[in-house]
Amino acid sequence: MQISKILLTGLFCALSTIAFAQQSGILLSGQVRTEDGDALPGASVSLKGTSYGTVADAAGRYTLDNVRPGDYQLIVTYLGYQTLSKDITLKPGEHAKHSFRLVSQSRDLESLSVIGRSEAKEVNRQAYNVTAIDARKLQNATLDLSHALDRVSGVRVRESGGVGSNMNFSLNGFTGRQVKFFLDGVPMDNFGSSFQLNNIPINLAERVEVYKGVVPIWLGSDALGGAVNIVTNTRQNSYLDASYSYGSFNTHRTTINAGYTSKNGFTAQLNAFQNYSDNNYWINVDVADVNTGEYFRNQRLRRFHDTYHNETVIANVGVVNKKFADRLLVGITLGQNKAEIQTGARMVSVFGAWHRKGNIVMPSLKYQKKDLFVKGLNLSISANYNLGQEQNVDTVYRRYNWFQQFKQYEGLGSERERSLYRFRNNNGLATANLTYQINERHSLTINNVYNTFNRTGEDELFPDAEKFEQPRINRKNVLGLGYKFDYNERWNTSVFVKRFTQNNKYSVSYNPSGNWGDNAFLEQKNSFSKLGYGIASTYFLFKNFQLKGSFEKSYRLPETDELFGDLINLEGNIELDPETSHNYNLGFSYNAAINRIHRFSLDANVLYRDARGFIRPRLNANQTKQVMDNLASVTNFGIDGEVRYSYKQLLTAGVNLTYQSLRNNTRFEEGYTTQSPLYRDRIPNMPFMFGNADAALFLKDLGRKGNTLTFGYNLLFVHAYYLYWPSLGSDKLDIPQQLSHDVNVVYAMAGGKYNIALECKNLLDAKLYDNFSLQKPSRGFYVKLRYFISK
Repeated sequence: MQISKILLTGLFCALSTIAFAQQSGILLSGQVRTEDGDALPGASVSLKGTSYGTVADAAGRYTLDNVRPGDYQLIVTYLGYQTLSKDITLKPGEHAKHSFRLVSQSRDLESLSVIGRSEAKEVNRQAYNVTAIDARKLQNATLDLSHALDRVSGVRVRESGGVGSNMNFSLNGFTGRQVKFFLDGVPMDNFGSSFQLNNIPINLAERVEVYKGVVPIWLGSDALGGAVNIVTNTRQNSYLDASYSYGSFNTHRTTINAGYTSKNGFTAQLNAFQNYSDNNYWINVDVADVNTGEYFRNQRLRRFHDTYHNETVIANVGVVNKKFADRLLVGITLGQNKAEIQTGARMVSVFGAWHRKGNIVMPSLKYQKKDLFVKGLNLSISANYNLGQEQNVDTVYRRYNWFQQFKQYEGLGSERERSLYRFRNNNGLATANLTYQINERHSLTINNVYNTFNRTGEDELFPDAEKFEQPRINRKNVLGLGYKFDYNERWNTSVFVKRFTQNNKYSVSYNPSGNWGDNAFLEQKNSFSKLGYGIASTYFLFKNFQLKGSFEKSYRLPETDELFGDLINLEGNIELDPETSHNYNLGFSYNAAINRIHRFSLDANVLYRDARGFIRPRLNANQTKQVMDNLASVTNFGIDGEVRYSYKQLLTAGVNLTYQSLRNNTRFEEGYTTQSPLYRDRIPNMPFMFGNADAALFLKDLGRKGNTLTFGYNLLFVHAYYLYWPSLGSDKLDIPQQLSHDVNVVYAMAGGKYNIALECKNLLDAKLYDNFSLQKPSRGFYVKLRYFISK
């Protein structure tokens, strides 16, 4: 079985490493505080010129383990504070302790921000165009990860409904599966419907890194134009973070994150979350009476068949800070979900009984070791296999409208396609990343990601149907090699090459005799092998002015849902080819301060994408489902920027804006004898200008020392855009301009131990739209209670 191969391979690599790993090391620990003695969680602590590095936990404590004896320069950094360095000597067998107090300084970005850059210095200094969300500053909100990301420049998150609905993520013109998602550097390709970006609470993450354009080699995947890496809590202490929220449309969310680490290195981690919503929000639609046919325009009605719930538990046990392993974890992810399906790809299709349910049962293995065999050689291995299953339930032979009227039909039928189809994707993943720091200036990285997929299923309504026995098998591998050159603190450059391979096995139906009803299947195979490469470089003109430039020839292999369908609103297309793109990126960032009171930052990026075989959605022949197609050529020229300002630690505000000109560059298309009328048309149903603005006011020590009252505001803007190709038809249907206002009040007590938040989303009850004009939730009110303690 594939599961045994993947898990045994990962276990073999880990055990082999254990057997030969070095047997000596020094423990270095301490605490990072401000001048006033307050802890600085997230402070970056590293040994210059080595791979040793970590971030301080919630109490400001840090630990570096298994450090070789010798002389080092210890570097401590935190945004808004002066960098501190100290020469230290580590002797064999000792437990070295070094604590620090950092001095506030004026040239860095603000340390308080609704959306701030990553606290880790290494993230900001990368040559890649990366934005890091400090998720800890949003953990009192009722946001999920997708809505937190929707506030980042260049990002647009589009959903087909409310809580738990299908989501489409867009990053600088690339959408859906063209952007890859990672959890602590591990691809999320096989996590299933129970673990998606828009049902994961913000409390699961410490920070979220958004890589625009060129993707670092260590993430190792076939992302065409960007990646999102969710970094969870990796602190090695004991903690508890529990929260519950309730709000409009009978929405309930619960999150529990807990961890324990003993002195002897045993560690246990638990992450659990739950989402439930009726999703019965108000919409405006045209409705035809199912009995009389009478037409009623612009009716304000509630959605009535859109209930969603999911429950997920992630548990890990293992050891940390051992001679044979920095971290060795064995885990299991368990989850379930059920989603009622209200509409098709457009709101003219209304359903009242069709639903889908699924679960996730995913064992996992993670292993990390620094200085393997020799100093500077670091290994990271992970493996998982999803044993979960999904089921599509559509057995009611009715036709519904938005008045909740239905017309019952006799016989065996359904609302879309009669089915009790239950299937497993048997999706496994194994990753390995090996990095060697040759010296202070040179390092090498080798990364490999292997993914396997084998959909098997049955339908009790059609037990003898041959179509369910046909193969739907996908294997893909991405192998990468990278080199990084650090000339000095001002300049570094990375170059890399990737090999992409994919093998598919499937069947196509045909009529062997030509007689009606005669159906047979022919097994088919295809495979792809492509070579990509890229370069990324950064240079600091001044300490507070950074330039970044990058280029990549990237490939993205078709995903399994695109090839075989998702059995809801996406129809499969086995004829899809890999898409490729030449990605060019140029950007800068600048930050400054006036008298340590007023702080400013400015980030701007220019990009150009030249994509071939561009995979994008369109409506199928009867306009009830989406299907993915290759376009011969698509180009995109885009600009995005963000400006932020803060006043002391009292006020912070920012605004970002994105413009992208995504054009069809296919001059001649099938069916046209002359130049296509769609040549140079803007790609339809794709926002081309959008942005966000936010502001927050912090009133510290209100009521009692250590208590903080925060008032927050967020604005979402999306310019109007065409639903269909602009050059086709005289009736130019479009999705109108949208403005959405969210406000919140958060009261944090006892230094953040007890928290209560009140929120109003879509304050003015604006009409908001997404995929193919599907309406999003109306105004909603929410309250959240949170308790956090760390030792």
